[in-house]
Amino acid sequence: MRRETLPKLSLFPITKKVNRRGHLCIGGCDCVELAQEFGTPLYIFDEDTIRAKCDEFCKEFTSRYVDTLVIYASKAFLNPALAKIIKEEGLGLDVVSGGELAVAQSVGFPRDKIYFHGNNKTPAELMQALGDGIGCIVVDNFDEIELLETLARKSSIKQKVMLRLTPDVDPHTHQYTTTGVLDSKFGFPLATGQAEAAVKRVYSTSNLTLEGFHFHLGSPIVETSPYQIAMEIVLSFASKMSKKYGVQLHQFSPGGGFAVRYTVDARVPTTAEYAEAITSKLNKLISELGLPRPKLIVEPGRAIIAQAGVALYRVGSIKEVPGVRNYVCVDGGIGDNIRPALYGARYEALVANNVWQTESVNVTIAGRYCESGDILIRDLALPPINTGDLIAIPVSGAYSIPMSSNYNLVPRPAIVLVKGGKARLIRRREDYQHLMSLDVI
Repeated sequence: MRRETLPKLSLFPITKKVNRRGHLCIGGCDCVELAQEFGTPLYIFDEDTIRAKCDEFCKEFTSRYVDTLVIYASKAFLNPALAKIIKEEGLGLDVVSGGELAVAQSVGFPRDKIYFHGNNKTPAELMQALGDGIGCIVVDNFDEIELLETLARKSSIKQKVMLRLTPDVDPHTHQYTTTGVLDSKFGFPLATGQAEAAVKRVYSTSNLTLEGFHFHLGSPIVETSPYQIAMEIVLSFASKMSKKYGVQLHQFSPGGGFAVRYTVDARVPTTAEYAEAITSKLNKLISELGLPRPKLIVEPGRAIIAQAGVALYRVGSIKEVPGVRNYVCVDGGIGDNIRPALYGARYEALVANNVWQTESVNVTIAGRYCESGDILIRDLALPPINTGDLIAIPVSGAYSIPMSSNYNLVPRPAIVLVKGGKARLIRRREDYQHLMSLDVI
């Protein structure tokens, strides 16, 4: 195989290179040297890739529908350094908790570009949002309408809201990440009449202003047709509400859930294909239904941050079960990436300290945690592995760190941001004192 055609490299950040020593480099930084300086497991985020993805989404959507706001779905991964980059790139922010909102507040994120989602926001979180004057709260259920109206009235605030609707469209993804079907904890179902009842209830309040409608089908969605089907259902509903109650559609969101390539054989739509499918359908429907042109809100999370992140592990023990399987055990696992165990997520990997060696051994990358299900990658072709080698797993930027835990009381990994040959620590590695800092004897 010609070196420059190694397929797995296409999954890594846009700045990936392999140096003369056969070491993987990200953002101009040698991964072997990063492991020596910061230890392992280590999460490496490439700033150039993050910014390029932000720019790609903005250009692809606004070139087709000018009044578009791209908002980053921060549940994919957020910390202050990343929030600052998202702010600088001009995107908005989708938050789902008081913690994510606090991170946004810590970097002075523009309040009017913050959208607060979630199916069970607490009174304290809603007060935090109202007090900060955020742009829009996406209301998920009747209890939230009542609570938010009470809190807004007490604070003498008129709060903009969108209603999250459930169009009952199957996005053909994992059952745990499917959110737009009828049997879902999220949103007001259209089929039951509850969506219309929610419109009437918001219109009867004095402190809530209905801006429009939102839906989110799930993630990752590898087809464009589910978006178009759901848009037809939701915008037809918007037209009906306009005629029946005079509802003005100021904003409309088909959510996010845009897929990324995790493996070399994966086939997913490009950003341009998602943008074309959504904006062309929106233009067609608003013309046919006689609706005003709303602000379009799209919510990429994984599609912004996944490719930018690389997980770097050190190989420890190696166990060969003759005729069965070769286990290569690394110093991370479900504690920093639960997605393979939870969703059956698939990944690829390279030996970061020996990229070009021929891949001639079939191995299973196992974690260090006391669970048989702690497997990161099954049956992967790699070069012969030795203890001390470094395993790099690409497309690790989304959901790995946010869903991490201290299972087995293992400290969570450090995170570095790389750019132009320089690495900046953006989250320190936890230590045992961190793990015990909140405990009381």
